[in-house]
Amino acid sequence: MDLLYSLPFQGSLSMNQKRKGLSLRRLFSLVFFLAMIFLIGNAFITVDYKEGIAGWSSIIRLNLAKLKMCKTQLRPPGSETLPRGIVASTSDLEMRPLWGAKRDKKPKPSLLAMAVGIRQKESVNKIVKKFPSSEFVVMLFHYDGAVDEWKEFEWSDTAIHISVVNQTKWWFAKRFLHPDIVSAYSYIFLWDEDLGVDHFDARRYVSIIKEEKLEISQPALDPNFSEVHHQLTSRDKKSRVHRRTYKVIGRARCNENSTGPPCTGFVEMMAPVFSRAAWRCTWHMIQNDLNHGWGIDFQLGYCAQGDRTKNIGIVDSEYILHMGLPTLGGGSAENKTDSGKLDKTKTPHAADKSSSVSTGRTEVRKQTYVELETFKHRWKNAVKNDECWIDRFQT
Repeated sequence: MDLLYSLPFQGSLSMNQKRKGLSLRRLFSLVFFLAMIFLIGNAFITVDYKEGIAGWSSIIRLNLAKLKMCKTQLRPPGSETLPRGIVASTSDLEMRPLWGAKRDKKPKPSLLAMAVGIRQKESVNKIVKKFPSSEFVVMLFHYDGAVDEWKEFEWSDTAIHISVVNQTKWWFAKRFLHPDIVSAYSYIFLWDEDLGVDHFDARRYVSIIKEEKLEISQPALDPNFSEVHHQLTSRDKKSRVHRRTYKVIGRARCNENSTGPPCTGFVEMMAPVFSRAAWRCTWHMIQNDLNHGWGIDFQLGYCAQGDRTKNIGIVDSEYILHMGLPTLGGGSAENKTDSGKLDKTKTPHAADKSSSVSTGRTEVRKQTYVELETFKHRWKNAVKNDECWIDRFQT
């Protein structure tokens, strides 16, 4: 009996063990499968996470680089809040139509600017006619208030007229020839009104200074009929352009070794011609409160864009006559006739007026010397106080 009952029981136990083993194997397989899924999924998540981090890092780096680039971009003062593409930082003196089709043309390549009075209108007319209207903008600074009287000339309507009474060429230039305004022009002619131009051609002159690479220049003065203050500017009949003189001037012995004024690197102030870059520098040197500009001519070498002995020159083949007429202070025709001689036909009243005029001219002359000393003093102090400035012409 015991044997009979024990056999079925043992068979049942063996069957249960098999079932339990099968269940364990299935459970193990499931656990293994789930574990593999977890590991594989975790790997993908990690890759995505790393890629996400890398992507954000790249974006941050790009933004930082952009921010750094934007900070280093030079924008004109006052335009920082504007989008870069809308900023028009320069201008020109070209006239624009009030209506109709836009005239799509380039600005004229050069500018002639002059301080003028109506008493010298014939001289000024001759000068302006030497500058072709297709290549030069003409800008007149009227120091006597007379503007309408110039309308008789055919070129007057296309010229730019600025009128302020009793101001000098340098006063006008500082206020109306800002470098950003005249940046469109390759050359700026800043001339006086008392010049004879019978032997001058503006086109040829520009061609010469381009070829000679002159940043600052002037036409030579006819030594036989001109008021010549510096030997360097006197015409040399044997040359097309000269850059130095070899004469003894005061204590200066001018020779090949001379490096500055009055022997080389110098032009006078009655008819200077500046390149765009040279004018930008010169404009900054003009003092706002010193009207006559005395002293600037001896420092123009610092604006010559390099070696002043090479980049400043006198053009001999296109020369002018400097009449030296005193105008500001009441001079002009009351002091001199066109030939520069005294007018002996004046009445007593006219003589009194002439005396007053003479006094005015004397005061103007005194002021020019005062301003010269002021400019020299300011230059000396500026050199002393600027620790970063290097004098390229110091010997």
